[in-house]
Parts: sequence; C-alpha cells; structure tokens
Amino acid sequence: MTEYYNYIKALHLIFVITWFAGLFYIPRLFIYHIEAQQKPVVEREILSTQFKLMEKRLWYIITWPSAVLATLFAIWLLILMPQWLQQPWMLIKLGFVLLLIVYHLKNHLIFKRFQQDDIKYSSNYMRIWNEGATLILFAVVFLVILKGTFNWIFGVVGIIVLGILLMLGIKLYKRIRQK
Repeated sequence: MTEYYNYIKALHLIFVITWFAGLFYIPRLFIYHIEAQQKPVVEREILSTQFKLMEKRLWYIITWPSAVLATLFAIWLLILMPQWLQQPWMLIKLGFVLLLIVYHLKNHLIFKRFQQDDIKYSSNYMRIWNEGATLILFAVVFLVILKGTFNWIFGVVGIIVLGILLMLGIKLYKRIRQK
C-alpha cells in the first residue's frame, strides 16, 4: 500500500486546497449577503435569494465534500505512516486541524442561519472572522514544511504578527470603503 502513498498525499493536498477555498469564500459570500440587507426591498430580495443559492452550492458541492475527502485521505496517510503520530509537529498540526474543523462547523451554523434569513452579524465581524482560516493555514503549512526545525518562538511571534497585520488590513480597508 505504501506504493500509493504519493497518490494519497496528492489527493489529500488537493482536497485540503479546495476545502480552504470554500472556507475562504463562504465568509466573503456572508459579507455580501449582509451588505445586501441594506439595499432597497426589491434589490435585497433578489440579492438575498442569489446569495443563498451561491452559499448553498459552495457549501454542499465544494466545501463539505472537500472537508470529508481531505480528512479521509489524511486518516489513510496516518494509517500508512503511524510513526507520524509520535512526532511533536504532527500532534500540533492535528491540534490546528481540530481548530479548523471547529471553524468549519461554526461556518456551517452561520450558513444555516443565513439560509433562514437569520442574519445577526455585521460585515466587519465577518471580515475579521474570514481571517480565521488564513491563520490556521499559515500555521499548518509552516508546521508541515519545517517539521522538526520549526522554531517555536519565531513561529508563535510570526502567527501573532500575521494576525495583527490582517486586523490592520481590515481596519484600513474599512476606512477606504467609508470614504
């Protein structure tokens, strides 16, 4: 079965990428959906119907299947390489994956509320929320690439700096939009 390792790894990576694509785009659709609520009634109804359809297709056709397949291929890889579970970087990566799953499930709850026209979030909140997947992606990629050479001090400081830069970018974008 190890002769298929690279194929399984490639499929895992492909579905991780498409999963993240969905997780990057769904909050963006939520932002547009929220902002559509401020339009005149006729326009709001048309836009809301369209955004609900787009969210539903993205969520059920791309994001959920990608999450499931990425997870299945990851489990398969761990079955082929159980020694990875003894590596500190893998245990930390799995912690971030768990955080990603929680983020995904929270997006699912938000999605369900939006589908029922129960919108309680501001577009600014969603812009900040949208960066959750970015932070997790950075952490996981650096862990996987650097493995044992990962310097924890620089890694933690780097993620914090990235978070601060993302928040500053959101604030700057908000100011630009308001002008």
